[in-house]
Amino acid sequence: MISIIIPTYNEEKNIGELLNYLKKYVENENAELLVVDGGSSDSTIQAAESLGARVIISAQKGRAKQMNFGAKMASGEWLYFLHADTFPPPTFLDDIRQKTARGFGCGCFRLRFNNLHPALRFYGWFTRFDIGIFRFGDQSLFVKKALFWKVGGFNENLLVMEDQEIITRLKKRAQFCIIKKEVVTSARKYGEIGVFKLQLIFAIIVLLYYMQVSQNVLAHFYKKISAGSEY
Repeated sequence: MISIIIPTYNEEKNIGELLNYLKKYVENENAELLVVDGGSSDSTIQAAESLGARVIISAQKGRAKQMNFGAKMASGEWLYFLHADTFPPPTFLDDIRQKTARGFGCGCFRLRFNNLHPALRFYGWFTRFDIGIFRFGDQSLFVKKALFWKVGGFNENLLVMEDQEIITRLKKRAQFCIIKKEVVTSARKYGEIGVFKLQLIFAIIVLLYYMQVSQNVLAHFYKKISAGSEY
């Protein structure tokens, strides 16, 4: 069984479209849809429940904390972490099962943005390479539950870069693969902030992360310069 874990916070504009999409491919499959909400003040929870997803409320807000809580509550032997604005390929369940049957303990998909801007296509192209700086949470992550807990789950002390950090630990314990198909993720933040400005911000955050600058500084930098949301 595969548990599809979707962390949310004020995602009423996106969660309905994603769940309607996923339901087409999850029905009659050995899989569950699990929405882990961080205390939304909009109608995210109601929208998810109305579409048949299992909704649980995390006592603590933050992707790492919510995803760990979702993993604890998940029924599946395999976990698939997915952002609320990211759509996996229609064959994603079969793709994951094929890789796990071949012995891979974890992996992700390549990435494509829902915008044809040349720079965004260029950024997405790099996600085919198995290099740490090209791994992003939007690519989605599948991992065997036992392995996930063996490495300690997501690091809840991290406010940003939690996805890259856990993959580094997972690779030390199991085979990691990048499936040669793409998830399609929203380019909404690039539209709001600017394609080149936001990518520069991300590049600086990655650089500061590897320089071991504190998480509070990284989070403050992102929020102040990008005018991004808290989540």
